[in-house]
Amino acid sequence: MTDEPARVAVLSDIHGVLPALEAVLAEPEVAAADRVVLTGDITAGPQPAEVVDLLRAEADRVLWISGNADRELVEYRRGERTEIPDPIAPYAATALRPDQIDFLATLPKTLTLPIRGLGRVLFCHATPRDDEEVVLVDSRPARWTEVLTGLDDDIRTIVCGHTHMPYIRLAHGRLIVNPGSVGMPYGRPGAHWCLLGPGTDLRVTPYDIPAAIARLTRESGYPEIAQWADYFLNARASDTEALEVFGPRDGRG
Repeated sequence: MTDEPARVAVLSDIHGVLPALEAVLAEPEVAAADRVVLTGDITAGPQPAEVVDLLRAEADRVLWISGNADRELVEYRRGERTEIPDPIAPYAATALRPDQIDFLATLPKTLTLPIRGLGRVLFCHATPRDDEEVVLVDSRPARWTEVLTGLDDDIRTIVCGHTHMPYIRLAHGRLIVNPGSVGMPYGRPGAHWCLLGPGTDLRVTPYDIPAAIARLTRESGYPEIAQWADYFLNARASDTEALEVFGPRDGRG
């Protein structure tokens, strides 16, 4: 494996949706990528154990980052917290095997990787300093100053997830990339991801959503799975609605 990969596929916010993940991994450019980077929130959803097993089968080609939801599942299973706000999260936590919990507990919050044409790229879940902080496509320049403070000058690209909406923007001369969500997209259906090197290319993989909902309903033990899958796989939360909800967490009035 080259120390400076030419092509890197970025998958974020899979949220335990196995059919969406399978569709993305089947993409020729994902299959051919030198590396696959997961920017967190991999497991909090209907099929967490199956998702972890599928990704771990890719061995060293996959680089993992923990998201806030992954951290919460570990804390819940280890008795470090008694509740999680996300209704499906307690189910997901109990569906994971002990070895998978131990694996998730080892994941870093950030990583840097040199990519041909982009130089050193920093990957994180929400922001470089916090796994549940919110930044958006229209975050103010002063907000970006806050969250990017302390980064090495040679990091000119930051890839984050967390908000389930894809975008690319400049902030103080640094390129900010959010690939969107593989499993729980806001705004439009499909499994969203990104291809890096030598540029940045936002992608969406269409898949058979009715069949995926039927499969999740059949295979997942989550009691409310049919309603959950219909809402999230069909992206019934619009991007406008999501921005309105996230706005106050971005420090707005």
